[in-house]
Amino acid sequence: MNEIVIDAKGITKKFGDFTVVDDFDIQVPKGAIYGFLGPNGSGKTTTIRILCGLLTADSGGGTCLGHDIAKESELIKREVGYMTQKFSLYQDLTIRENLDFVARMFRVKNRRKRVQAALEDLGLADRSHQLAGELSGGWKQRLALATCLIHDPKLLLLDEPTAGVDPKARREFWDEIRRLAAEGVTILVSTHYMDEAVQCDSIAYIAYGKKLIDGPSNRIAQQVGLKTYRVTGANLRALELAFKDTGEDLQIARFGTGLHVSSTDHQMLKQTVKDIATDQGAKFELQPAGLEEAFIYLMTGSKDNFRKD
Repeated sequence: MNEIVIDAKGITKKFGDFTVVDDFDIQVPKGAIYGFLGPNGSGKTTTIRILCGLLTADSGGGTCLGHDIAKESELIKREVGYMTQKFSLYQDLTIRENLDFVARMFRVKNRRKRVQAALEDLGLADRSHQLAGELSGGWKQRLALATCLIHDPKLLLLDEPTAGVDPKARREFWDEIRRLAAEGVTILVSTHYMDEAVQCDSIAYIAYGKKLIDGPSNRIAQQVGLKTYRVTGANLRALELAFKDTGEDLQIARFGTGLHVSSTDHQMLKQTVKDIATDQGAKFELQPAGLEEAFIYLMTGSKDNFRKD
């Protein structure tokens, strides 16, 4: 069996009257890329902070890197790299100075040599004297990742790490993440991007404090039980209205030049799509349901725990 790096059960956290994390279980093996997918306010960040010892759960417990998440938080922090949503390094220090400062905090041996290696590993060497506050989003992201890795952590926690950066920077970032995972670093990442979610080995869908489902990323839609048809025609708006007017339990979403019509009632879905497509002169084909269809479906039945009815 693979070594389990994170093993927690029943994690619950409240702020006032609101349950932000509700009876959450998680198991992550060494070297895995585990994704958290969910809307803002769903409890992803709070969960990550509990797992690495920055917050204490109200109930439940478990281990991270073999240490108790409630009693041995200081030991966990020494072996974890945490990249927050917001760039949190010193804007008035250079790239090199930021890296050196973090290396000092972690008492990294051969500090100067390690800082130089980090600069070169992530392509920061030529910019090492540039102030952090002057960097673009993509370069700030590289610097933040470099500081997370300066002490060679066994676990990397990435909270919306690619928000606000361009597609090229995101692709390069994920190339680095896959390299680290191949070397045995375990990675827990929250994201809103479906093209990133599919790169995770496993995914947990979290909505308003509750884990709705988890499993291998390529099997989530199958676990949900969704079937999807892609429907294309000259007038997508008319097609969309026709599907909505049936009154059937259908999920309809526009993707590019077509509609994705999904349901867990496979027989009804097949007949409805066939009838409307024939009536509207449209084309249709069955295709594998994806993560985005599964996400929309799961979110439809979720209730916002901060909403007052």
